[in-house]
Amino acid sequence: MEKKITVFGVIGEGFSIGMKNSLSLLGAVILYALTIWIPYLNVGTTIAMCSIPVELSKGKVISPFFIFDAKYRKYMGEFFLLLGFVSIAVVPLILFGFFPAIVISLAWSLAVFLLLDKGVSPGEALIQSNKLTYGYKWTLFFISLVLGLIATVILLYPIFALVDFTSCCEFDSLESMEGMSMPWWPIIMIIIVSLVFQFVSLGASAVVYRKLTEPAPVKVEPKPAPAPVFAEPVVKEKPAPAPKAEEVKPKASKPAAKKPAAKKPTKKAE
Repeated sequence: MEKKITVFGVIGEGFSIGMKNSLSLLGAVILYALTIWIPYLNVGTTIAMCSIPVELSKGKVISPFFIFDAKYRKYMGEFFLLLGFVSIAVVPLILFGFFPAIVISLAWSLAVFLLLDKGVSPGEALIQSNKLTYGYKWTLFFISLVLGLIATVILLYPIFALVDFTSCCEFDSLESMEGMSMPWWPIIMIIIVSLVFQFVSLGASAVVYRKLTEPAPVKVEPKPAPAPVFAEPVVKEKPAPAPKAEEVKPKASKPAAKKPAAKKPTKKAE
């Protein structure tokens, strides 16, 4: 069976989607941070932030103001009920080791998207997510692992620069530190890399959701060409020859029967 998703295919397409929507995603993050303190509204914006991969999967550039859509507050009860189901199942699995917890987390990774996009119940969302991710759990695991490794390798350089600066400050005297200033480029680089990592992760989640939920193409097998039908030659029958005039004898006509004569009425004697 042909795989719907591959590790590097999802990462490549996710990077394209994330960068195309980078400004919109950054605007959504800023708006969410500014309104997180507003009661009731913050519940809808939180649910909307969780549905970003669903919006990205539609292939359009999203608007940062979509997080204020009232439709997300409609799923308040189902959303938190779903999170409760996942927590109840995952937390006990940690007692059996992290591997079962990771497996069930990957199996239910599409449940929130299905709840918000398809409008199914929390239980049905978990069941459908488990069916859709069946056979793709290793792929989903390696997508997260590769993205995390790439971000970690890039972040090592600015992190080491900050560590080196702080270690120098500890051993130098206060007089020697007067002319020193804290380098800002490692902090700026860490912020930029972290944002890009989040954008690409959201784009990758959008690709996974779109490809795993789209119906499989129906393969139409070509029908064999019908065998050529050869028409049988039509044999025209020759008309029977007309009889000759001499051979045709006129039939003898029967003599017409004579009608009996009508009797004359007799006169009675007087």
